[in-house]
Amino acid sequence: MNSLKPAIAVFAGLFIIILMIPTLMVAPFMDRAKGELGEDLRQTEEAEEAAAPVTAEPDIAVAVYRANQKKVENVPLQEYLIGVVSSEMSPDFEQEALKAQALAARTYIVKMLMSDKSPSTPEGSVVTDTISHQVYKSQEELKRIWGHNYEHNLAKVRSAVEATAGQILTFENQPINAQFFSTSNGYTENSEDYWANPFPYLKSVESPWDEKSPKFFDQKVVSIAEFEQKLGVKIGNAEEVGRVLERTPGKKVGVVEIGGKKLTGREVREKLDLRSTDFTWNLKGNSVVISTKGYGHGVGMSQYGANFMAQEGKNYGEIVTHYYQGTQVAAADPFLAKYMAKN
Repeated sequence: MNSLKPAIAVFAGLFIIILMIPTLMVAPFMDRAKGELGEDLRQTEEAEEAAAPVTAEPDIAVAVYRANQKKVENVPLQEYLIGVVSSEMSPDFEQEALKAQALAARTYIVKMLMSDKSPSTPEGSVVTDTISHQVYKSQEELKRIWGHNYEHNLAKVRSAVEATAGQILTFENQPINAQFFSTSNGYTENSEDYWANPFPYLKSVESPWDEKSPKFFDQKVVSIAEFEQKLGVKIGNAEEVGRVLERTPGKKVGVVEIGGKKLTGREVREKLDLRSTDFTWNLKGNSVVISTKGYGHGVGMSQYGANFMAQEGKNYGEIVTHYYQGTQVAAADPFLAKYMAKN
């Protein structure tokens, strides 16, 4: 019996080695599964997630009155948004600025769809394709405008629209009046200081980035005769054109007096076709030289301000909540569902 013990020990050792071989073969790869292989798997998952289809806009058509063709055209919502963003903001702008513009454009049209028809909108349409609402151009029109840059520009704008798909801006759970303009004078304007209605999210905020805009300064020269005729005033032999009686919180002209007549800054801007209500002027011979800061009505989001914010690393959420105070980025679906239920 004792002679069998060495043989049994040998067989037992061989058996243990056989059992351990698979473990020994797999062991070198276990760390890789936790480390490099695990990283590879995560990268694959992230790539698949990135490649997942972007949420599409709802199957809704926007009835757009095409001013030049004098007809109403039903445009799919996503195509409409691409046409608006392409027309209202340069495709050369930063991607986050384009996303902010896409969000504002979608909010604007959702609010229009939810609203009662405006008497100023042609029969059968919700909006026009002009600055009265949002400028819209079809892809055929954009091809002619952009030329050989068409594919690149379109892809960039489409990406911004898709990245914000289904999102709008709300205040107290309602779509906001998402106004925007080109360039501020360093401050945006309270809505009630340019229009009649106050909106709690359209308040004057600082926008110091705009000073870098190519549209920040402008100068216009008009004859005294044209100045008097358009404003319905008389300068006479006065050494000065007039005096500013009030300024707005946005540092723009609120009320000005010229030859005994009071006019709002908006009236002067529109009658003389000025770029901004932040203006100064002086007499030079038989002319009035008018200098302005900023471009547009000044209410809501400054587009150049948004672009410079994006260049500083701000994302579109940070941009829109700066210019639209107290608002939230929310889902458009509940509002569009109500619209579709009514139609």
